Amino acid sequence: MDVVHGLRPLRDAAAPRPQPTHKRVWASVTLDARDVIRDAFQESLRRDPERRRRWVVLVDGNPDQIRSVRRVSQECGVRVTLVLDLIHVLEYLWRAAHAFHKDAPEAAETWVTMCLIDLLSGRSGGFLARRLRRQAQAAGLSGDRRKGGDACARYLVKNTSLLHYDRALRDGLPIATGVIEGACRYLVRHRLDRCGARWSLRGAEAVLRLRTLATNGDFDAYWAFHLEREYHRVHQSRYADGRVPCPLPRARPTLRRVK
Repeated sequence: MDVVHGLRPLRDAAAPRPQPTHKRVWASVTLDARDVIRDAFQESLRRDPERRRRWVVLVDGNPDQIRSVRRVSQECGVRVTLVLDLIHVLEYLWRAAHAFHKDAPEAAETWVTMCLIDLLSGRSGGFLARRLRRQAQAAGLSGDRRKGGDACARYLVKNTSLLHYDRALRDGLPIATGVIEGACRYLVRHRLDRCGARWSLRGAEAVLRLRTLATNGDFDAYWAFHLEREYHRVHQSRYADGRVPCPLPRARPTLRRVK
């Protein structure tokens, strides 16, 4: 019920909420999604090299994304717990609710709330899909009116193994990707999605990497590394044994006072 109450549009914004710690972000417009996922797993291996902790990955239901996560986890030799983002599930539930209660927003909200409580209580996606189809049949929905409900039912059945929210809540696992959606907003959209902005892939990738370094608190270390590599490229690599001669004279020239 705390989760249901937290999703209400009206809540106490001043109330303290849990904040993520030791968070690191990635973003790329040139790399494949699997490469970005692999970078995240490499960071996780750096934090947990002996693989003693429980690894949890939040997904949005995209089949390619889920396959990539599973493939990379096998490559790294770790077992992960996949959890489907609750907000994405709610989007499909709302589509079905509008099909059942087209002109009754309060009834639609009540219907979505009851489905959400069932999911959080341990009801399977298959159970909700069967009930949804029975309701659509009993209401005589067909054609376009039934599309939202059928899409929701297919989504629930396809991802039913990722909907064990009762277990996730019991174990204290995250069930929503709000922190990830927020990172996409301030890391990517606030800079690249400005009105009238035009980007090349190379330029956008460079900006994203710089913003990632700054957000993760690594910019100072990166800048020191950058200066070192630039000094090597411009100077050290052009002299024998990498010894750069000093441009200043070895001894201070003697000065003679002239009256």
